[in-house]
Formats: sequence, structure tokens, C-alpha cells
Amino acid sequence: MADIQYYGTGRRKTSTARVYLRPGTGAITVNKREFNTYFPNEALQMIIRQPLRLTETVEKFDIFVNVDGGGTAGQAGAVRHGITRALIEFNSDLRSTLKKAGLITRDPRKKERKKYGQKGARKRFQFSKR
Repeated sequence: MADIQYYGTGRRKTSTARVYLRPGTGAITVNKREFNTYFPNEALQMIIRQPLRLTETVEKFDIFVNVDGGGTAGQAGAVRHGITRALIEFNSDLRSTLKKAGLITRDPRKKERKKYGQKGARKRFQFSKR
């Protein structure tokens, strides 16, 4: 295990990702599984690699991720956010590049709770005059 490592916590919806960047060859491990098997969807893989491509650090780090909660899309967003924060810890000069791409800001959107006296968060029960 390397002495030098950079840490970042990423969140999206109900997902939380703990990301560790260590100097290496560019391997990504998610929940002790290979990156391509955990996220088989290429769109999600592209989302996760976005901060690395922007900062040209794709093959500089081995990335270890522990992600929990939510679905695959939320988890991918959380991993991206975590990688972004870890890269800023590595080099604060990258912040302006990542901020222009809108990767630093946490996506605050969550599912709205169901309200009592209603069918869902916004939907009402059917109205009948009589």
C-alpha cells in the first residue's frame, strides 16, 4: 500500500462514495470489484472518468472506491463527486478547471417525501364532489 493517498467523499441522492486516490497506473476498483464489472454501462463509466479526463490525470492514480446506497446512476454521480474532491486535495490548482465544468457542486436533488392525506409527494387522491 502506498504512503501517499488523497481522500474525497462524494454524495448524490442517497448514495455516498468514499474515494481514495493513490499514485499508480489508472486502475479503478469499486467495492473490491473491477470497475467495468461494477458499472457495465458505458455512459456511467464516462461520467465517472470525466474529472480525470478534464485534469489529464487518467493514468496517474489508482482509485479505490467504497460506495453505498441508491441506484447505479446515483452511485456513479457520487463517485464522480468524490474523485473531484480528492483531485482538489491532490492539487488545488485544478479547482478552477473542475468548477468551470460544474463538477465541484454537489447535486442537491433528492426524492421528495410522501405527504399525509395525499397519494404521493404531490399527487392527490381522486376528488369527488358527492
